[in-house]
Amino acid sequence: MAKKRSGGGLTGTQQAAKFLGVSVLSGAVLAGIALPAAGALGLAAKGTVEGFDEIPSNLKTPPLSQRTTILDAEGGLLATVYSRDRKVVPLDKISPYMQKAIVAIEDGRFYEHGAIDLKGVLRAINRNAQSGGVAQGASTLTQQYVKNVFVEEAGDDPEKVAQATQQTIGRKVRELKFAIQVEEELGKKKILENYLNITFFGQQAYGIEAASQRYFSKPAAKLDLGEAAMMAGLVQSPSRYDPINDIQEATKRRNVVLQRMADVKDISQAEADKAKAAPLKLKVKTPKNGCITAVDGAGFFCDYVRKTILSNPVFGKTAEERQKLWNLGGLTVKTTLSPKAQAAANEASVAKVNKDDGVATAVVQVQPGTGKILSMGQSRPYGLDQKQHQTTLNLAVGSKMGGTTYGFPVGSTFKPITAAAALEKGLSPAQSFDTPWKISMRENEFTRCDGKPAGYAEWPVQNELKSEKGAYDMTSALGKSINTYFAKLEQMAGLCETLTMAKKVGYERELGKSIAQSPSATLGSLESTPLDMANVYATFANRGIYCTPVAIESIRAANGDKLNVPQTKCTRAMSDRTADTINQMLKGVVEDGTGTRAGLTDRDNAGKTGTTEGRKDAWFVGYTPSLSTAVWVGDDVGKRDEMFDITIGGVYYDKVCGGCLPGPIWRIAMTGALDDSDRPRFTPISVPRAEKPKDKEKEGDEGPNKPRKPRDNKPGDTKPPTNPFPGITIPPDMFGDGDGNNGNRRGGNR
Repeated sequence: MAKKRSGGGLTGTQQAAKFLGVSVLSGAVLAGIALPAAGALGLAAKGTVEGFDEIPSNLKTPPLSQRTTILDAEGGLLATVYSRDRKVVPLDKISPYMQKAIVAIEDGRFYEHGAIDLKGVLRAINRNAQSGGVAQGASTLTQQYVKNVFVEEAGDDPEKVAQATQQTIGRKVRELKFAIQVEEELGKKKILENYLNITFFGQQAYGIEAASQRYFSKPAAKLDLGEAAMMAGLVQSPSRYDPINDIQEATKRRNVVLQRMADVKDISQAEADKAKAAPLKLKVKTPKNGCITAVDGAGFFCDYVRKTILSNPVFGKTAEERQKLWNLGGLTVKTTLSPKAQAAANEASVAKVNKDDGVATAVVQVQPGTGKILSMGQSRPYGLDQKQHQTTLNLAVGSKMGGTTYGFPVGSTFKPITAAAALEKGLSPAQSFDTPWKISMRENEFTRCDGKPAGYAEWPVQNELKSEKGAYDMTSALGKSINTYFAKLEQMAGLCETLTMAKKVGYERELGKSIAQSPSATLGSLESTPLDMANVYATFANRGIYCTPVAIESIRAANGDKLNVPQTKCTRAMSDRTADTINQMLKGVVEDGTGTRAGLTDRDNAGKTGTTEGRKDAWFVGYTPSLSTAVWVGDDVGKRDEMFDITIGGVYYDKVCGGCLPGPIWRIAMTGALDDSDRPRFTPISVPRAEKPKDKEKEGDEGPNKPRKPRDNKPGDTKPPTNPFPGITIPPDMFGDGDGNNGNRRGGNR
């Protein structure tokens, strides 16, 4: 233990030792200026810092991270996101009171000294020696600015932040070197501007503009004397002097600043006294950050935009570069989101499915011909509070973009792809098969793309209802979603050709794995996402041309530079005649097939229902010439329960089907998005139909399993007859949507 003098004070030797300990840093700085290459105080010693002359001469001031603004297609605010809540403003947009207050309290001689205040250093050394500790710092406002630059550059990396703030002679000398350069290159006014824009003011607010909005709900240009003094007082300790948490401590600190302003003659004593007497009048504005703030339930779309910037090489070759761009912010991102379509999708997604139901729904809309994503809606709100049934899982997309691993089995919504492959191969829409309600085929009757059999097992196929048997052509089989027909059609079209068509129309995109070459693909056993399926059907609407989806129209950086953004890529997937034929056949689905509850009555529209094994998923995907919408309903968590004897949105369903729940949701979304818009029509085309079977005595020896001779409809006549097959009993639920209890209860694929 150190010995004390009789009077209780330290000995001369002890005082000298403490003086050296508390002032060595300041002394090192002074020595660095006077003796750049000297080692008298160990500046060049290993483990301390490299020689002063070896410090890089160019200070690279990083752009300040700012808010990124995400806009809809019409320029309306969608969301504001940031890693640092900051908006950079020029000095003339900052209150003169604020400029004077920060200088007075942080560096009263700012305009009188250079990068280092020698008088201030000597004063600090003397005060610290007298107090026996570090009672006063000697960093100038310029040095503080340089330190903040290092901290800003470190971002959220704890290790880098520690390096930027470590109390070592080496860091202080490096900081001083850069401070000298900054003084030479920027000048006092610019240093002050930069300092006020980079400094942390507490409550997530970086920079004076964000802080002014946070505490007083006004721009920094309008801060009055008392408000400016309070803000300046925060810099020393944002948590200790936080007015939201401790108004008394903040008031005391404000008054210290006011008095300091009077002492340095920035204001009169009378002005200071008057401001001291006034209470702090906060007008706190809660910061809104992230996609959770998106309007009209567009949080999932907002997150898709974020994922696009973080994953697309257009925004940087490496993940680190893209993350840096996003964190830096200051971007103005104009998206493809239609406010009208988004409002409609959001309304539709919650109209028939409640957020706390055991199942969820996803609605996504794209524009044929452009690939523009116009909306994304979900029944579960975007967020992290599971007690409020919130989620950040985007059910419309795959895992790469923040969604499910591969998507969901699509059921019979795949069947139009098989039909397109068959038409491209030259098969006629009049191609008919006379089948029982249940058949069995062998996997080796189907050939993979490598020429090998698809397997050797038996493949049992059955229709939804036992009454679904007899002769069907392509139009009627699509309208009634006949599984046995499409199993045979896939065999004729070719498994490889069918899967190749699926890839052409975007079915494989985002799945994360190749499409399994299984015959069951035609019945929708493989997974896809609502976004991909909306694009598949947009290909039909676009007369056979597939366009990759895009979510961003343009991006401007904080400095106004225009950045490159991903562009849609359009390729022909099928002939326009094939697409036109599919359009006419799928019109029958919504006119008098399984999708009648979804069909629109005021414009051309087409679509297809779909359910999966056990009714774990229900779909409706449909379109007009100008809009394609996919709707999925299913269990988004847990073990993927079957949708039998279930209440959804307050309505009881003995079994959920594509036409009875996703279909009406689709109708709401489409009606709202297309309200009062133009009504373009599909290109009319005559679709051949199978000849009606005659009575047996009139058929001669023409067997029932032989293909019928096709007949041409009149142009525009695409509706199948009410009963195209006399002699076949059609029960009331033949055209139903699976709500009946007939047939196999565990069936699906409608």
